[in-house]
Amino acid sequence: MKKTAKVPVEKAAKALLVKHACPVPFHEVRTRFLGNIATPEMSVSPLQVIKGLWGGELPVVDSMDELNNLLEVLVQGLWNELTQHQKRSQPFRLTRMSMAATAANLGRYARVRREELDGFVEGLFHGEDAIDLPERAHEAVGHLGQLRAMMAGICDLVARDPQADDRTKLETTFKHVRELSRIMETEINAVVLSCTRARRQMLEGTPTARPTIH
Repeated sequence: MKKTAKVPVEKAAKALLVKHACPVPFHEVRTRFLGNIATPEMSVSPLQVIKGLWGGELPVVDSMDELNNLLEVLVQGLWNELTQHQKRSQPFRLTRMSMAATAANLGRYARVRREELDGFVEGLFHGEDAIDLPERAHEAVGHLGQLRAMMAGICDLVARDPQADDRTKLETTFKHVRELSRIMETEINAVVLSCTRARRQMLEGTPTARPTIH
């Protein structure tokens, strides 16, 4: 019997999100899932999170097999794959983007990073206005808020001057955004590891200091 090649999880997830007209872009789905995995809120349900991608209801499908495939790819595939980033040896990486230094690309780059940060924080808070976080996670979320504001600022600048053609300045700004992306990854991983450690200690009955963040 001829064996069929297994489609990589991310490729399969992207295709299904497009097929079912998911309003949340894939890069933001990844970080939202990661935030949900990291959140101290113990009531997180992957099924409810997936419903949230479509505004609270699963997308309309033609058959039960199609629904099962959607859930298998997003839960057994993507969600479970992202849980591996709770290990220090397997840090999370933001979406890789390689593009020429143009104003339009700079705007897209900053928008993707902003949406990734929005997704992570939304997942982390899991619909709550305030949550208790370990000290390092609390600090990292503050840094992510500042980085998010920087990305939004770049988007605004490009929107005001979409024809900017000073290549030297554009290349310098691209370099800065790439550097900021590495800082984003560091802070996201700090949140994930800090919350994972705190959750493990809580389950083991060890108290941890956890400030409330709004």
